[in-house]
Amino acid sequence: MLPRERILAALTHRESDRVPLDIGGTDVTGINVQTYRRLLPLLGLQSPAEIPVQDIVTQLAALDETVLERLDAHCRGFFPAASSTWRFAQEENAEARWFTDEWGITWRMPLPHGHYYDIARHPLAGATLEDVRRHPWPDPTDPARREGLREALQAARSRGRHAVILSGISGGGPMELGAWLAGFSNFYAALIADPALADELLDRALEIKLRFWQAILPEVGDYVDVISESEDLGVQDRLMISPRTFRSHIKPRLRQLVQGIKALAPQAKVLLHSDGAIAPILSDLIEIGVDILNPVQVSAAGMGDTAFLKREFGHDLVFWGAIDTQHVLPFGTPAEVESEVRRRIDDLAPGGGYVMASVHNIQADVPAENVVAMWEAWRRYGAR
Repeated sequence: MLPRERILAALTHRESDRVPLDIGGTDVTGINVQTYRRLLPLLGLQSPAEIPVQDIVTQLAALDETVLERLDAHCRGFFPAASSTWRFAQEENAEARWFTDEWGITWRMPLPHGHYYDIARHPLAGATLEDVRRHPWPDPTDPARREGLREALQAARSRGRHAVILSGISGGGPMELGAWLAGFSNFYAALIADPALADELLDRALEIKLRFWQAILPEVGDYVDVISESEDLGVQDRLMISPRTFRSHIKPRLRQLVQGIKALAPQAKVLLHSDGAIAPILSDLIEIGVDILNPVQVSAAGMGDTAFLKREFGHDLVFWGAIDTQHVLPFGTPAEVESEVRRRIDDLAPGGGYVMASVHNIQADVPAENVVAMWEAWRRYGAR
């Protein structure tokens, strides 16, 4: 079977000849540039002097097609550009380098040994309702965002070999963006103490995302197999907010986002990326129309028993990820990586509905040898 055929089988909960594999198909299943540089020689490839970066904040490598073919990656990811009114402009001193994105958020990476950027300034910290309304929001319909995208997607579909994934406008989901813009403590407090302010932030973020999809999907939706969106809802041991607050403020807006996408591209499946201990709301995600759950953070509370997750939710959700990047990939031996891969395939692959990938991106602390061990274990145990 072709890689795309395996992905399509998984998306419709059917088994194929092999469990499909995603490496680099989204901005949450990629490889940090530092690990990528160490990986290339192990694949028999020469490392270039400079590796292109696909995502600035997370420092993901733009994976070369030769590498994707060598690893038999089943998906090809496509990412919209920024607005024509924003230009990447980085500043630097002896301690750090930093830049401000098109949302007005400033990101900072410490020097000399930083691996990625963290938020250093929230532009709407301490904002009033009127401040939120006056904020210079990005233009989601700027034609620069989709320049050349239709032709690239059309070419990928005409080749027919790989599944096509389209990611959304940069930034997280409405709740993530609210916290990034206003500051985490400010935003979460506002959900309870100033819901009008929190809802205004949520609605502005949702509006921008929907307008982006409304502008782009009529042009390219027919060429896309999976549409990737993000909304981190969990931390290590619990949800970020109570289930009640999630259901009153976040769930209705996620429903609008998911259903809006599906109305524009009904043949595509919607992938929602959410880290953390989100087992208590998996039924809610199914209810609003989420097709695919990524990354299945197995190290978080309630998420490690993947056999249970498959039994309880596997009829409705495709699981995409599940290979632990918190403990096993960075600190395990190649034998432990092999055991992890075998366990997750055994738990999640029967009956279809599983795409193997790392839990979120393969970070800079992962030995390249363990990336190879993950791939070799997939080759060994992924055949059905």
